[in-house]
Order: sequence, then C-alpha cells, then structure tokens
Amino acid sequence: MEIDRKSHWEQIYQEKGPTEVSWYQEKPQTSLDFIHSAGLTKGDSIIDIGGGDSRLVDYLLQDEFSNLSVLDISANAIAKGKRRLGEDANAVSWLISDVLEVELSERYRYWHDRAVFHFLVADHHQRQYLNLARQMIVPGGRILIGAFSEQGPKKCSGIAIQQYSASSLCQRVEPFGFQKTRSKIVNHSTPFGTVQNFVFVEFERIESEGVN
Repeated sequence: MEIDRKSHWEQIYQEKGPTEVSWYQEKPQTSLDFIHSAGLTKGDSIIDIGGGDSRLVDYLLQDEFSNLSVLDISANAIAKGKRRLGEDANAVSWLISDVLEVELSERYRYWHDRAVFHFLVADHHQRQYLNLARQMIVPGGRILIGAFSEQGPKKCSGIAIQQYSASSLCQRVEPFGFQKTRSKIVNHSTPFGTVQNFVFVEFERIESEGVN
C-alpha cells in the first residue's frame, strides 16, 4: 500500500525540530560547491526541490542570488523555512506541492534535489519527475541530484528509497535529455552521530528531447 506522502511529511515537520531529522545540515556545503561552480549569474533562476526547511536558500540569499524558488510537499516545512528567514523570506518564491503534481510557471537554470528523487522507487514516478525536469530546465541549465548511494541507507524516515551509484543514476537520468557534468560521493553526518553515504551527480540539460 502506497503511503500518503503529504500526510507523512506534514506530520514529520509538525512533530520534529530541525535537528531531530537525519537529513539536517547546518550548512549544505556540497550543494553550495556544485552551485557556485556552475557558472551562474546572481539573477539566474534556481529551484530547491524538497527544500522547505533546508538552509540552502539562506546561504544562496547571503551570496546575493535573487531568483530563488523552494518547493516542498509539506506546508509545515515551508512555514518553518519562512519563519527562520524572517523578512528575507519575501525574496523567495515558496511552492507547496508534491513535485509529481506541481505546475511550474517558470523555467530554471539550476534544479537542486537533495534526497527527493531517491524516494521515487516506481519507474513511472521516476519518469514523471524526469520529464518535468526536462521541460522546466532551460537548455544549458543544470540539475543536481543527491541520493543515498549503494553504501547508504535503504530507508529514510521509515520509507524505502532507491539507492544509486553515479553510474546507475546516469543510466536513469541521461536518456531524458541530460548529460553528466560532475559527480561526488559524500558522507553526511546526521545529528544522531550516524553517517549516511550520498552520491551527488550533476547533469546539464542538452537539446535532445529524450524519452517519455
């Protein structure tokens, strides 16, 4: 039986504080390193998928990026992000939606996803996500996907995830009109003293229309 994704994440963000979830990062350095190396201008459009209570947007605002969007399925996560940022939250476009159901009105130069895609274990959901990314990332734009590696956990927040290597993530993503630019294996230290092994792969959106 498939879980109700929205109810699950609303409950998590209602009941737990920032440092009570395994994915918490005080500073998302790996993500920032990829973004800073992508040749973006300060006005280029960046979206953080599943970034409701992530501090990535805080650091991008500090770095004077001015066209930022954050999408999250959880209204509670978005509310926490807004409260944390205070008045600075007004400089961000906040989108409350399941990424598989969202209707985006803007195309993006950089699409950031740390630990959303790996929750999509069904082939049709993966295809739906990648077709959306292909449509909403401008040619020459980038997508960064961070997922649990084959040495990482098999579940997150009690939900089974899809593990990836850099190679298997490329095999999944590249047919949809993307080409790998860089990859990195990273150990994430959780607030609980455990370590989670992540693979990050960045792709460039190429002109090919890819598969459906």
